Amino acid sequence: MSFQAYLDGIEKKTGKTPAELLAEAAQRGYDATTKAGVVLEWLKTDYDLGRGHGMALYHVLKNGTEISDKHVGSTGTHRDESTTLRIDGLANR
Repeated sequence: MSFQAYLDGIEKKTGKTPAELLAEAAQRGYDATTKAGVVLEWLKTDYDLGRGHGMALYHVLKNGTEISDKHVGSTGTHRDESTTLRIDGLANR
């Protein structure tokens, strides 16, 4: 599964875009210095998200929307179309 597919899956599972969840995280005081376990616990408790989806959102919280170009343009199952992740929701594409 691509990185973007994990973020899209979060929206499908929760009904909230990754951007909305990141805003909620900020309201809770979570930022790049927050430990992953704290964020994963919140996402599991409130949204029943598993570790894979939770870590994808945590990566964006910690590092922003830019990712490595390692899988961009590849043909594997982890391929992404861009090094910039979309967090604004499926309806905006």
